[in-house]
Amino acid sequence: MQVTLNRKDNSTVALISSEGIVINNVNDALDLMANVRYQECDKMILRKEQITDDFFELKTGIAGEILQKYTNYQMRVAIVGEFTGYNSKSLNDFIYECNQGNKILFKSTEDEALAALHQS
Repeated sequence: MQVTLNRKDNSTVALISSEGIVINNVNDALDLMANVRYQECDKMILRKEQITDDFFELKTGIAGEILQKYTNYQMRVAIVGEFTGYNSKSLNDFIYECNQGNKILFKSTEDEALAALHQS
């Protein structure tokens, strides 16, 4: 895993690069957050493929638990990928609700994610 910092004005976003899954469970998510915080950053971008598929099965509770931790610790996160392939109304509703705020975002491209995270 590699963390690259993207800076714009007074904003810094950590871009997470990895060939494989970075987050398999809540502890992985907390470790990643600690790594990003160590680099004095409170915003990050992950690709959908870097997160376990269980995250996108809302009934597992993993998404809620991880995103609640990130919200509590004021870590803003954008997850980048194509989400229209999921045939889950509850997941689509969850993504819609997240995108109404500015803490947890689901975006189609890295450019969209960077623009949103650098805004505030």
